[in-house]
Amino acid sequence: MPLSLTFQNLPPQMRATILMIVALFMFTCMGIFIRLSAANLPVIEVVFFRNALAVVLLVPLIMRVGWSSIRMQEPKLFFLRAVINFGGMFCGFTALTLIPLAQMTALSFTGPLFVTIGAVLFLDEIIRARRIAAIAVGFLGTLIILQPGFTEISVGAMMALVSALSIAMASLIVKKLTATETPEAIVTWMVAMQAPLALIPALGVWQWPSLESWGYLWAMALAGTIAHLCFTRAYRLVDITALQPLEFIKLPFAVILAWLIFSEWPGLWTWIGGAVIFASTVYITQREARAKKSLRPNAGARETKL
Repeated sequence: MPLSLTFQNLPPQMRATILMIVALFMFTCMGIFIRLSAANLPVIEVVFFRNALAVVLLVPLIMRVGWSSIRMQEPKLFFLRAVINFGGMFCGFTALTLIPLAQMTALSFTGPLFVTIGAVLFLDEIIRARRIAAIAVGFLGTLIILQPGFTEISVGAMMALVSALSIAMASLIVKKLTATETPEAIVTWMVAMQAPLALIPALGVWQWPSLESWGYLWAMALAGTIAHLCFTRAYRLVDITALQPLEFIKLPFAVILAWLIFSEWPGLWTWIGGAVIFASTVYITQREARAKKSLRPNAGARETKL
């Protein structure tokens, strides 16, 4: 039986899990290539190439599935997602050049916490006291990593948190888009819209890449494109909260790759803080799954969101 057919016969949750693990590994690889590229190029130019080269990589895929596959049903949501994601991408790329990869990865775990809060505010999802407490514990994990009062909170760490917030907001929009749009459209229009957004400021600091930098840039674009395609397909298969606990896999990925390539090894507080944030996201996911089964459908306005 062909591998693709075997994959399609798997339960949706398992397919989504496999796709998410591949996406997280490729996102980690993208982070490695971002740092290598930004060693010789301005960050905003790296952001431009991340998007522009991805457009080139996506053209053969679009030609194979047909141009109608990228027709937009909700163009305003596409543009809003591109603007928000562009801000998060710039902050995240900058953070990768300022702080260790493992710390950046651990701080990105706050994304699911922001997603849960955003789901309440914008998607009318319901949470109660226990999950509110879990969110608080998750942000306590963030404080463990940052250690305010003991060490100075760096610009890189703050940009990592802004990036996590922006990506969380973009993820909520992606979940809404998956109801009406194809994965190809969601990924293609993201990079097609973000490329010109990055080009304008990049022209002010432009440097032509060296041959080595071109290799890093293409590897970055390829890893990011694969990651976003897998990520979007996974979100189309299951609820957004069901995939959040898998985010912790990024930390060992980041630790191993950063150790091999940059000789970086995270401190104890990064591990502890990352584990605390991860535990809170796992608890939140479990509570959300139970809450969906126990909601009183006829309670109406009496059904509290907190």
